Amino acid sequence: MPPVHTGAPAIPGASTPSSPAPQPHSPGRPGYRRMSLALFAAGLATFALLYSTQALLPAISAGFGVTAGQASWTVSAATGALALFVLPLSALSERFGRTRMMTWSMVIAVGVGLLVPLAPNLEWLIVLRAVQGAAIAGIPASAMAYLAEEVQPKALVAAIGLFVAGNSIGGMSGRIVTGWAAQLWGWRAGLLTVGLMALVCAVAFLVLLPRARFFRPASLNPRAVGRTVAGHLRDPLLLRLYGIGALFMTVFGAVYTVIGYRLVDEPFSLGQGVVGSVFLVYLVGTVSSAAAGRLVARAGRRGALYLAVTTTALGLLLSLSDSLAAILAGLVLITAGFFAGHAVASAAVSRTAKTGRAQASALYQSAYYLGSSAGGTLGALAYHSSGWAATVGIALLAVVGVAGITLYGSHAARTARLVGSGAVPAAVVRPLR
Repeated sequence: MPPVHTGAPAIPGASTPSSPAPQPHSPGRPGYRRMSLALFAAGLATFALLYSTQALLPAISAGFGVTAGQASWTVSAATGALALFVLPLSALSERFGRTRMMTWSMVIAVGVGLLVPLAPNLEWLIVLRAVQGAAIAGIPASAMAYLAEEVQPKALVAAIGLFVAGNSIGGMSGRIVTGWAAQLWGWRAGLLTVGLMALVCAVAFLVLLPRARFFRPASLNPRAVGRTVAGHLRDPLLLRLYGIGALFMTVFGAVYTVIGYRLVDEPFSLGQGVVGSVFLVYLVGTVSSAAAGRLVARAGRRGALYLAVTTTALGLLLSLSDSLAAILAGLVLITAGFFAGHAVASAAVSRTAKTGRAQASALYQSAYYLGSSAGGTLGALAYHSSGWAATVGIALLAVVGVAGITLYGSHAARTARLVGSGAVPAAVVRPLR
């Protein structure tokens, strides 16, 4: 076991005659570069592991002789466990330290990842994937809190952006690596390959991550955490944002869980490696999420959400074509719309929550990954029952849900403006702004 740097409690600005006061990490300094590379490696490893079976579902179905719906549980179990454990593990990190939580989460997730290829049957594969998802849950919230504590405020957005980039590239590369390895040596080899890749990233993370200098442990108070969570769940605006995140991820989970089945079937009959390479489309999402800030500045948050909804819906309709070029174009639109909508909603959560931001973000992640689990399972069941059109139908229902929530937010905003002007004596409704 590598040494774990939990970080002794420290007070920014405290100093001794023999040592200068510690300073937050900032760009250009060695500690900032090490920290950025460590968290990039963590993001890459964990998201490569989280979705490692998604590109392999057709091969897993064939290997175990099961349906698409049954095989999809190898993805849904991992994302569902992550959704359930992200809130309690984020609370534990407040007591035991960000780096300790991330270290143990990484070690367990990678260790289980090396066992996953040995699963003797589908049931054991699902169990191992659930354990892996629960372990991964300790990383996202802890990483964000670590960065907020250790990085100079002006550099925080860039540092978080690099961690998110690791998530995106890890999710993409994991699917591509497993796809080509599976085509050459079988799906078990594909899972072993991504496990070894994650092991290399985990070693880099453990070696590079600077010790925490500003973490101050807090006592575990379940009642206080419960009150904070209950307050967030009573906030109508936060509930709308959680719903938007869950429904957008339902679309994404349904499409990318099932697309492999469609492309290996007639009339396309693509190889597993080519199917895995389709996930290069994720790069479009990296661009659209980065552009979301500019889009919000021009169209407002609700305008940006309407555009994301429209783009996603057009992509879903285009994917109904039997032309491979049209399907790929549809995936581009779906991916661009999803990432833009997710970026807008997640940013609005941080802006809306005035207290307990860690718990507010954890609740958003829970809703987000529950949406992934629901979309993957429902999309696969629909495909097994009635084909790709049924999967698209499930996704379009989720898109309609996002549109409905956004329209309700627009109505609430108009009501609030009328109340503010004294034109209507109505209860104040917080707008989505």
